[in-house]
Amino acid sequence: MISKNKIKAIRQLENKKSRKEKGLFVAEGPKVVGDLLDLQDAVTVIATEQWSTQHQFDDDTEVILVTDEELRRLSFLQHPQQVMALFRIPTPSLSLDGMVNVIRQRLCLALDGVRDPGNLGTIIRIADWFGIDTIFCSEDTADVYSPKVVQATMGSIARVKVVYVGLTELMEALPKDIPVYGTVLDGENIYQTVLNNVGLLVMGNEGKGISPEVINHLTHKLLIPLFPSPNISTNAISSRADSLNVAIATAVACSEFRRTLQYPTSIQ
Repeated sequence: MISKNKIKAIRQLENKKSRKEKGLFVAEGPKVVGDLLDLQDAVTVIATEQWSTQHQFDDDTEVILVTDEELRRLSFLQHPQQVMALFRIPTPSLSLDGMVNVIRQRLCLALDGVRDPGNLGTIIRIADWFGIDTIFCSEDTADVYSPKVVQATMGSIARVKVVYVGLTELMEALPKDIPVYGTVLDGENIYQTVLNNVGLLVMGNEGKGISPEVINHLTHKLLIPLFPSPNISTNAISSRADSLNVAIATAVACSEFRRTLQYPTSIQ
């Protein structure tokens, strides 16, 4: 049985202010919770008896057994999946110099005003797939610890570090020999561009793209081109899609970076 006060406290974590005040976020489902438990102890685990008997927890972890019906009332998901858990929000540990050092060693992503939680969660999952372990986000990007984002990562939040920072400040701190890529409509065809797997790849807002102040700091402008269909006339091209979803565009760009140079090298 779970108390009404505990239910209220957990439901409040849907709100960013409450997450910040309590320093906690919610994860749900065996995959997401399991991946996080591999790296850190949970503060609280709320689970069905069937799930909890198959797992071991730290002595300091509060374990609350619930029925499927209780979990449904508590869950942020339409279809709850046996377990939800509360984890501590990590304390940011990278200084500006530390961020620059990370970018000097490998390819990192930067997200400029990505507002949709589903897009942010999917991009984190994409980064995990393509071996990108750090994402720098502008302050107006969606909160990585909202329940919708955490769920959309499908566990990748356990392996990808997300850092909120002023992107222009970060880019101004980068040495001139570190490339800063960004996808824009007037860019160079990404499939005809020599790409380096060290540097920063910037992806922009769902509707507005990369902000002008960030565009000014790009060293390489990239375009994912629209390909003509053999089944339509040239005049019909204008009626086709005018943009890609930012998560899809991120996947395409990351795939091309990894295709052209499988193993990253550090800039000396």
